[in-house]
Amino acid sequence: MKRILVTGATGKVGSHFIRRVLQSEAHQDVTIRALCHNRLPESHQRLEIVRGTISDRDTVRSALQGVTHVIHCATCKETPDSVMDVAVKGLFWLLEECRLSESFRHVVLIGGDAALGHFVYPHPLPVTEQQRHSAYPGCYALSKVLEEVMLEQYFIQYNLSGCCLRAPWIMEKDDFKYSLSFDEDVFGGPRWRELVGAERAGQYIATNTVPLMVDPLGKPVKRNFVHVSDLVDCMILAMDHPNARQQTFNICMDEPVDYGQVAEYLWNTRSMPSIVIKTEYWSTWLDNSKAKFLLGWRPRFDLARLIEDAWSYQRSETDPRHVWYPG
Repeated sequence: MKRILVTGATGKVGSHFIRRVLQSEAHQDVTIRALCHNRLPESHQRLEIVRGTISDRDTVRSALQGVTHVIHCATCKETPDSVMDVAVKGLFWLLEECRLSESFRHVVLIGGDAALGHFVYPHPLPVTEQQRHSAYPGCYALSKVLEEVMLEQYFIQYNLSGCCLRAPWIMEKDDFKYSLSFDEDVFGGPRWRELVGAERAGQYIATNTVPLMVDPLGKPVKRNFVHVSDLVDCMILAMDHPNARQQTFNICMDEPVDYGQVAEYLWNTRSMPSIVIKTEYWSTWLDNSKAKFLLGWRPRFDLARLIEDAWSYQRSETDPRHVWYPG
């Protein structure tokens, strides 16, 4: 019997993972326990709920009773008042209770390429798992560094079984489409409207124009993405794969998204014009070879599928766009 504790259970990754496992014929013997702070997931006969904060040891100890696997998705963005409680204190209590548990087998940490500077710093070579940590300014990137380092130390100190899946920007549904919006509904950053001004943004909205982001040298930016379904594929693989033990993996598309290619694709398929916008950001190429070699994982999304899925997605009235955190 496998019992999986999922933190961040109502977020994009946690909720997708839970649905996939509970709907899978191959995981009918799996029970999931969701540690929830504010929001609650949909009920299911094999879904248990523990309410409380991950920064409280008693809550974490209770949540880990009888658990065999942990999927740690809980995180904060640019929220200085709470980020250390979740990222440092919360992960510390989680790892402490894992090492003391008699039932525990493996923990999967969902990390992020923010720990390596994302596209804030120039990366002249492909970014592998061996690159040194280099958080960009702000508390979120720092928290991703601290999470990875803490997990690694538990490998060293206690021979804990676990792995880190380091993901870049995670996409689902029509996220990518709205990442290119000049309106207030833009998903993530950059906020194109602020870069060009409200008047020009209005003109671009009217003409269905998309931004073509270039770096300080005028070259189209290459930025790393992963679709949530590809990430969940790897999460399921990594739970029990012997090659995942005490490893870190970059989990991303085979190639970064080239904004020049995005503009060309949208023009060729939808006659959507683009406008070049010079930014302070740089291209990066996150290398996913290690996960492909050791785990046999393969991403199914490439640039064309990422765009087509985003533009063809029809959002229902019961599925509004939400931004649960700043940053």
